[in-house]
Amino acid sequence: MNYIDRNGITTARLKGMQQDLGISDIQYATVIAVLYASYCPGQIPSNMLLNYLPRPSLYIGLCVVLWGLTSALTGVTKSFAGILLCRLFVGLPESAFYPGVSYLLSRWYTKKVIANSCKNPTHGTTLQELAFRFAILYSGQLISNAFGALMAAGILENMEGKRGFRAWRWLFFIEGSITIFIGFASMWLLPNYPYNTFWMSHDERRLALVRVSEDAGEADQDNADDSPLKGFQMAISDPLVLIFTLQTVAQILGLSFVNFFPTLTQTLGFSTTMSLLLAAPPWVFASIACCLSAWHADRTGERFFHIAGWWWGVIAGFIIGLSTMSIPARYVAMFLMASGYAGFAMNLVWVSNAIARPPAKRAAAIGIVNGVGNLGNLIGSYTWKAEWGPQYHQSMIISLAALTFSTLLALVIRQMLINKNKQFTIDDNAASKDADRTRVEEAARLEGLTLQQAMERRKSYRYLY
Repeated sequence: MNYIDRNGITTARLKGMQQDLGISDIQYATVIAVLYASYCPGQIPSNMLLNYLPRPSLYIGLCVVLWGLTSALTGVTKSFAGILLCRLFVGLPESAFYPGVSYLLSRWYTKKVIANSCKNPTHGTTLQELAFRFAILYSGQLISNAFGALMAAGILENMEGKRGFRAWRWLFFIEGSITIFIGFASMWLLPNYPYNTFWMSHDERRLALVRVSEDAGEADQDNADDSPLKGFQMAISDPLVLIFTLQTVAQILGLSFVNFFPTLTQTLGFSTTMSLLLAAPPWVFASIACCLSAWHADRTGERFFHIAGWWWGVIAGFIIGLSTMSIPARYVAMFLMASGYAGFAMNLVWVSNAIARPPAKRAAAIGIVNGVGNLGNLIGSYTWKAEWGPQYHQSMIISLAALTFSTLLALVIRQMLINKNKQFTIDDNAASKDADRTRVEEAARLEGLTLQQAMERRKSYRYLY
């Protein structure tokens, strides 16, 4: 519903919204972009706050209700100013959702599951798990592009003029109402943190805490002096966070076609309903690709190729789009373009793996990378100009260049992490020196190990690249 509500405006455009509100193409692009004016900066303080709220389920659920309500009210707007304000206030509560849920997942799931040997509690076999959980989350957003299009096709086809409202207004009323219901339900259905989820037993909560402490050799908790501000300062002073952020801006700019996907399928020359139906299969394919790719990434522990490899598929799609106006070829290109989001789904997984501790720093890093990174969508709102259609060659060239730049930055991140791991290998005590003693002591207490055993386990810590 997060993506359905956000992108409902792109499908509403196909049924007369732009004409009814009397807005120009530039104004429409501004309506798309203004959401990110509140969505991007809101993510950083939201995630910093979330790390210190004991009930993230209530906070996230309330934000879902608020953006659902604002989305529903978009259906009563009558002017450019009205829809601009609605989009602005949809973006603010939405800013809490994806980075917030991503951080919440990182508090429960690990980059590895360690099966201990009974004879030696500091050694064991490892399996990856975090990437696939992120993929399940993100595939919900991808599949929403498919089912959102199908839902919109039904509403726009059958609700025109009902009770005196245009069909595009009903689109916002119905989708916003569904979101409000889900928001209230999530307040009780979502877990909180491992230490305070009420429907788990004491032993289950302790097991959850042990699992995340085993992951990095440190307890997943902040020390007394790890304030939200300190976490933010640690994040912005880390070169990895800054490169991740720039890479995400370029990546999202390269994938910004998502805000115009129904318009792109309409360039194939079919009716509004058929264009919406054709928009669905590429996103079903992308959802499947996303889960399969993440499953394989969990099994191998590899990150770079499971992210950048999908961008190269998008680049191939752009090359096809630049080369021909053939309907079958361009539709195949749309499948390749949509599959690029299988790589994006892994982006915050990689951030969580690379910025593991303390939680205050990780929460701020996720907010910074995703918040500032979404400026790529703001820029992209003006990249897919109507006057460049139906070919959109200029748009594809800009996006292709952005993904190429993103690939180069991802290579830099990969090499930085390889170098860190080499340092851990050369200096057997480097990983231990990099650890926080207080968190290692807490990990030892949770796992029933001596401090020396916990320090030995910490020495085996490695970054995933």
